[in-house]
Amino acid sequence: MVNPILVTGAAGRVGAVGRTVVELLLRQGKTVRAMVREEDERAQALRDMGAEVVAGDLLDLESMHRAIAGCETMYFGMSVSADYLAATVNVAAVAKHHGVKAFINMSQMTIAQMSITETTASPQHKLHWLAEQALNWSGLPVIQVRPTVLLEGFFLILTRHSVRQSNQIRLPFGEGKTSPVAVGDVGRVIAALLGNPQPHIGKIYHLTGPQSENMDFYAKEYSKALGRTITFQDIPSEPWRRALLDRGLPVHLVNHLVTMADLHRAGRYDRMSDDVRTLTRQEPLTVQEVIKNNAAMFTASNEDVAGNV
Repeated sequence: MVNPILVTGAAGRVGAVGRTVVELLLRQGKTVRAMVREEDERAQALRDMGAEVVAGDLLDLESMHRAIAGCETMYFGMSVSADYLAATVNVAAVAKHHGVKAFINMSQMTIAQMSITETTASPQHKLHWLAEQALNWSGLPVIQVRPTVLLEGFFLILTRHSVRQSNQIRLPFGEGKTSPVAVGDVGRVIAALLGNPQPHIGKIYHLTGPQSENMDFYAKEYSKALGRTITFQDIPSEPWRRALLDRGLPVHLVNHLVTMADLHRAGRYDRMSDDVRTLTRQEPLTVQEVIKNNAAMFTASNEDVAGNV
């Protein structure tokens, strides 16, 4: 009997990391157990692809025993949450109990700039740093994957309204450079590690896109992808924060996003790595390619409401 590979956070929207990893592994003929938060149409879609689906809560012991039992290799990823550290420790404890032989952890690249004496203003960054420490102390065979800012998770979500309405990218980034990485590239890295984890145990991989440039450069990339002129408008951080809160985003998430913006302005996201190319043997996707593939998101519709970020 083949031991399934466990993928947590598998029910994310189309294009999310967990779902992307499931799809890639199934295409390779792997046996996959996909963990979801609840039974819904997304869970059924995973079953239709060929995955075994387990519904449960990352914070619940019984859920994690059901998810992990029989799995030797697993991927742990969780969205921004005040419960992130507790969930990581809970999952790690159960993985240790079941003798998991490879634990791929989704972290963040900013952790490379943190230490016992250096942190950031984001509570989420601190939780990620502590989670990495806990996993290191656990004795589990861990592989740390640290992507920089995700193209789909940040730029597609937080620039689409202003691009649709005014052909502007409105972000409080100043002249700061950034090297956003595509979810597809992150998914390919994780799938490669899950397929052959043993040579990578104990290693840390940093994932970036193919170039680090400022937002004026990326506005030109948007322009090429969309066939119209897009410009970058630097905006103050505080009004942007208020707009995010007005959209109903949780305070914990907004604090994290604002810190990311502040770090961009300070040049802390100007970083490059060849790990995507090395691990996947493919060139990482460019901003222009990802925007072009999602061009419909940046086309004006009757549903657009003035004042969105």
